[in-house]
Amino acid sequence: MNKLTRRMMALLAVALLAATLAGCSKENESDEEEAFSFVTYPGSRYLAQLTELTKQAHKVLKPGEEPPPVAIYDTDASVDDVANFYVKSYGYAGIAPDATNNMSAAKPPAYRRSGELAADNAAAQPIFEKVGVKPDLSKAHGTYQAVEIQPKPNRPRVTIQRPYFDVTTSQVVDRTLVLMAR
Repeated sequence: MNKLTRRMMALLAVALLAATLAGCSKENESDEEEAFSFVTYPGSRYLAQLTELTKQAHKVLKPGEEPPPVAIYDTDASVDDVANFYVKSYGYAGIAPDATNNMSAAKPPAYRRSGELAADNAAAQPIFEKVGVKPDLSKAHGTYQAVEIQPKPNRPRVTIQRPYFDVTTSQVVDRTLVLMAR
């Protein structure tokens, strides 16, 4: 074999090896995407009843469609502490003051919002009836602060809110709720 043929064979071997490695790395990336996981705030407690009600509500809203993975927790930690934990773990730069991000065309990956417990729960009343929950909405009073964190390919969307209205007990709970859904 002459030098040119040997070089061509070596280049072909390197190209083949590079293509094989590129194919393997793509498989690993898709495996990572499939490894969807909920990362919970340290010390939070799982709220099984509210998680199950959320799954039932999804079935009411979209019959015939399997509910996405969802998990609800609460903690004594502040909204800011919990939000900063998730923002850091997702690799986002920070939390925007609102969804408009100072009138930017792009929605920020993490932003603050607020709301009224009474108004939000009154809007959900038809769904409560369909899942068999009869909360006393007259007890849903006050405002709440929240942070919305957009999902990553293998991480859920996170909604953090304090206080929250527990529809199973008809009580305003002064703890920070963490709702994670795919």
